[in-house]
Amino acid sequence: MELPIAGSRWPPIVRALRHDDYRLFWGGCLLSNVGTWMQNVAQGWLVLELSNSSFWLGMVGFASAFPFLLFTLFGGVIADRVSKRHLLIGTQTSQMIFAFVLAFLTYFKVITIGQLAALAFLTGITNALNAPAYQALVPRLVPSEDLPNAIALNSAQFNLSRIVGPTLGGYAMAWFGIAGNFFLNGFSFLAVLWPLHRMRYPEEKREHHASMLRSLKDGIAYVRRSPEMSAIVILIASASFFLLPFITFIPYFAKDVLRAGERGLGFLMACSGIGALLAAGVIAYFGKIRWRGRIIVGFGLFVMAAVIVFCYSHIFALSAAMSFCEGFGMIISLSTVNVTMQQLSSDEMRGRVMSIYATSFLGLPPVGCLIIGELSRHMPTEHAIAAMTGVAMVCYVGFYLRSKPLRELD
Repeated sequence: MELPIAGSRWPPIVRALRHDDYRLFWGGCLLSNVGTWMQNVAQGWLVLELSNSSFWLGMVGFASAFPFLLFTLFGGVIADRVSKRHLLIGTQTSQMIFAFVLAFLTYFKVITIGQLAALAFLTGITNALNAPAYQALVPRLVPSEDLPNAIALNSAQFNLSRIVGPTLGGYAMAWFGIAGNFFLNGFSFLAVLWPLHRMRYPEEKREHHASMLRSLKDGIAYVRRSPEMSAIVILIASASFFLLPFITFIPYFAKDVLRAGERGLGFLMACSGIGALLAAGVIAYFGKIRWRGRIIVGFGLFVMAAVIVFCYSHIFALSAAMSFCEGFGMIISLSTVNVTMQQLSSDEMRGRVMSIYATSFLGLPPVGCLIIGELSRHMPTEHAIAAMTGVAMVCYVGFYLRSKPLRELD
């Protein structure tokens, strides 16, 4: 596939940016993700202001992420049937509208915890439909030799936004109030809608002949036939269920454990983003990764150890350091997973393959949030999160020892 190249002298670490469409898409996603992180910070803080409850923090986290479990697989089928660009335009426009609605309700002080959960659920639906198309669009914008670098740069822009977004979000809440974060997020979607309307790339081969259910079954069977892909999906599902709910409860640690306030919350999330950005730079620089099974499992265990230390830390500097370690290890592991799944998949199945991966990664945390939210009514929240993380460690070690395809994944 020949794509137009904007100049040929790009440093190897950012070589995927030489492609016009990818460069515009990358920049637009960076600005939009900054707005999304500003909203995430404000939303968690708003939940605590409205309810002062870890239970409701878990419930809103459940509402925002549960749609990934319900709709992402169908999003992958849709992504293989329609223009991925048009699908992304629709989902991004919907999220922009929801952000403005949330901003107005908050500004006029009529927002309720039920309305907040409902808007989180609607945004989650669009995110579930958006995720497979987003993942499957990237290989259309760069040639195959630049795909690992493009995926690493995607991680870099996402995690750069994790640094800038929470930091700006913490200050914006202090200066303009929570509603200001929601307004800014709404405007940020224009940054990604413009390149989506502008980009042009070769016609996609789309599947139309099979029913939605048949296409979905074909995608699941395709992944099951690959020992490597099925091993990765099972491993990531265990981390998704037991480990990732921790992220939803970071506002609880900032407010009630560390007593750090809005700016402290923004700084903790920024530290995680700095670690993740450094990890993305490492992936982008080295390109091909060897012993991928060991990398995925080893850095996953590193993240889990950092989360357990974070749970019991009452020293802000130590918590910030563990946030950095969590971000670094998470992106090394997940970038390796993403590149592996993309490279193992064929073009016509990529939307469904990435939807299965996205479901295993993003669909199960809401159930974990619900469990932690309920456990927090009977024990300290930090005990519940540490126990869940410990179970994730056992799953990782046990599955690695029993799965030969994972151990031999190079």
